[in-house]
Amino acid sequence: MDPLGVMWGKSNAGGSMHLLIAHLLDTAAVAELIWDRYLAPSVRDALDRCAAGQGRALVALVCGLHDVGKATPAFQVKDADLAAVVRAAGFGWREPMQSSRWHHSLAGGLIVRDALRRAGWPRRNVNWVWPLVAGHHGRVPGADKLELPDRQVHGRGGWPAAQQAFLARVQAELGVDLRDFADIQVPTQAVQLVLSGLVVMADWVASNDAEFCGISRLDEVSMAASRHRASKAWDALMLRGGWSADVLDPGRTAGGRDLIRQRFGKSSRASQRQVIEQAERMSEPGLLIVEAPMGEGKTEAALAAAEVLARRFGADGVFVGMPTQATSDPMFGRLRRWLAAIDPDVPVALLHGRSRFNKEWMQLRRSARFQGVGDEFELPEEFGPPARLGGPTSCCPDGTGVAAAEWFLGRNRGLLAPVVVATVDQLLHAATRSKFVMLRHAGLAGRVVVLDEVHAHDIYMSQFLAEALRWLAGARVPVVMLSATLPPAMRAALVRAYAQGATSVRDVEVVLADDPGYPRVTSVVGATAAAVSCASWRQSIQVQVEVLAEPPDFAPETVSNFVVDEVGDGGCALVICNTVARAQAVYREVRAVIGDDAVLLHARLTAATRADRTQRLVTQLGAGVTRPTRLVIVATQLAEQSFDVDVDLLVTDLAPIDLLLQRVGRLHRHQRDPADRPERMQTPRVVVSGVRLDGPSFPRGSSHVYGDHLLLRAAALVHQATLDGGWSVPAQVPDLVAAGYGDYSLGPDDWASRMATAQANHEWSEGERAAAAKQFLLVGEQDFGAPTLAGLHDRHSADLDSDEKVAAVVRDGDPSIEVVLVRREAGSYLTLAGRPIGPHGEGVTDDAVLDEVTSATVRLPPHNDLTQAALATLAPLSGWAFDPWLRRTRALVIEPELSVALGRYLLCYDTDLGLIVERVS
Repeated sequence: MDPLGVMWGKSNAGGSMHLLIAHLLDTAAVAELIWDRYLAPSVRDALDRCAAGQGRALVALVCGLHDVGKATPAFQVKDADLAAVVRAAGFGWREPMQSSRWHHSLAGGLIVRDALRRAGWPRRNVNWVWPLVAGHHGRVPGADKLELPDRQVHGRGGWPAAQQAFLARVQAELGVDLRDFADIQVPTQAVQLVLSGLVVMADWVASNDAEFCGISRLDEVSMAASRHRASKAWDALMLRGGWSADVLDPGRTAGGRDLIRQRFGKSSRASQRQVIEQAERMSEPGLLIVEAPMGEGKTEAALAAAEVLARRFGADGVFVGMPTQATSDPMFGRLRRWLAAIDPDVPVALLHGRSRFNKEWMQLRRSARFQGVGDEFELPEEFGPPARLGGPTSCCPDGTGVAAAEWFLGRNRGLLAPVVVATVDQLLHAATRSKFVMLRHAGLAGRVVVLDEVHAHDIYMSQFLAEALRWLAGARVPVVMLSATLPPAMRAALVRAYAQGATSVRDVEVVLADDPGYPRVTSVVGATAAAVSCASWRQSIQVQVEVLAEPPDFAPETVSNFVVDEVGDGGCALVICNTVARAQAVYREVRAVIGDDAVLLHARLTAATRADRTQRLVTQLGAGVTRPTRLVIVATQLAEQSFDVDVDLLVTDLAPIDLLLQRVGRLHRHQRDPADRPERMQTPRVVVSGVRLDGPSFPRGSSHVYGDHLLLRAAALVHQATLDGGWSVPAQVPDLVAAGYGDYSLGPDDWASRMATAQANHEWSEGERAAAAKQFLLVGEQDFGAPTLAGLHDRHSADLDSDEKVAAVVRDGDPSIEVVLVRREAGSYLTLAGRPIGPHGEGVTDDAVLDEVTSATVRLPPHNDLTQAALATLAPLSGWAFDPWLRRTRALVIEPELSVALGRYLLCYDTDLGLIVERVS
């Protein structure tokens, strides 16, 4: 009997067995659509160069062969009834069949490898293609993993001939011959990883049993039928790529026109024109590092440059990475407005843990529908199988944009959306040796990557950022990086990493010119780097620097008393504390005196409260508005980045100098009539708290967050500023940052011993942290440049099996848990606001109630013992199983007094102060 008519690929695809050959052809047909309707021109060009113009056929062929390892006894025995049919057809096997080393993807890699050898392929080409098949379940193995027992692969009877029949049928249906591709070129590792991701993508789309129901009759199988099914599925899933090339006509972005004015309605500044000019001058995809003061218009310049780079190098979308969830939300709105001027129909996605609470994003999401991808892909479901929702599909009701298809928003798939705003973690995850990392690279290929607030990355995260740059450069992805305050050593490291990827040379030498000025733009093409600078659009201002005299215990009353005295007759002040506990304590004291004129903002407020307060403050203190007569904001580092408020007075705990300067960026941020500021606040003034210069010393929380070395160097610069009359901002920013991260002596002579000790400890710690990061890097600098993907996942990958673990890895900290606060009274559950939701939490089907429940989301502090207690004891309420988001979210059930014990901690929620965490044992 013909093996193609009995060997199955899926035991139940929409209620019916699905023949293996049908699934292979379905996947090949989807691959053709990915090429035709999804891939950016730059990716198609890269694959065409590899395959001498036959990139489409190569992609379809590899995808069509991805599951050939299922034509083996070890797979066909998995379903007893279907196995009996296979055995009756003359294909036998010897028991036992299963082993811990077995997987059909490995068998597929083995079968394809041997087939390529027989087709006369040279070893170099065989060795980069078989890992694409062997790794399609998310981890790329080494060649040793293909040494499978013969009984599992070849069994008894005609198994080898059957496998050849599958290979031959796929080739025949596609009209190709393996021998035609023997002389293809070996692409870079980065392009190989992109192709690996496309194989996974095609497999997952073709495994959607709602659109690809099972076919059990061989006479119903054909490439024409699979192409028809694939086209219907593609449309039903609302899949598509980014903008088309014709929307980026050169006449719209070049020829002397002001692109900033075209896109943003205001004339360009010199620094913005400089960024666009450097993008126009690049001879091939490269890296732009834009360093400019806060408020210079870096974001607009970056988006304009992204448009230029996309036009010139064939990209069809953009990924924008922001440092935090709070900074991602406003960027989402800005990006959509920019996109509307280019192509309003391009799907866009907002990716971060709290995107559900972004109203603009959720308005778009309501137009999409959920489509599952089956249960075959080893995506762990801790609390049960995923729910499925139905509903109509359409564009956004207001006609202003389109949400990315729901299919793109499943686990590991977010970066496949054409336009994405996300936390930078999404990019850093692509630099880890995590499962299905190839999907992230398939999404990033053909885009322009824009990374904002790059200065926020420490040495640990910088390892992942450098690794990501190497892979992006290898895939010819243009990158634009923005920073107000970038240490020179970090700039050099980023330039070198991109040059390594672009040249495939680990020890590449890049000559980086001395700092030419500020603002500056550094461009990197291949191993060549150049920097240009210009004057800032506004003059520097002299910022007065003072140090608040605090007692040795750094009692919060000192800060609160000072601020209350300063704003007694009016004025807007911002107080930034380095820890939530200190911010809560300072706020209590301030509010006791000035009441509702005080506002608290930190990360342990519920999502809704934090969003509402942030929006209200930005509205009250933004540009061109009449500000309150008196207002004191007490905040944590949330106020450090992308927090567009203009205050008269800044009081801030000491922080590393670049972050301190970021905080200064909120001070006299906008031009105002002098009458709009109190007379005593006409001069910009920063008062540094959280430091005593006799020692010096800092609160324990500050030392824990930042370490003594960078705080000491910042303290030295602050001390000098008190003697010199302050800082000229932004003129002095580059020199201050260079000094804060330099290795030469700073501060008074009697600090020398303390600073030397702190520097030695810092260098040791940084070395340890860099080494710790390297074990999780996708490849790492030392192993960079291998010819194939083989063995990519063979080390240190098994423990990166959840998003929370990967997030903790790239952020170098204990995993933190997000929970939903619900109340329990009289055996039933209530929302935090007091609305009943039933004895099992089931009463959340109404949208208003659901919004009320999810708005009470809060993140626990990342204390390892608290996290472990939460993981061990918290789970979703049983009534939440219907909701795809709630069913993955742990409920923190609090008693009527809004408190609960969790492990060694007492957690209390105060509607004003937020989550209060106290260790009790």
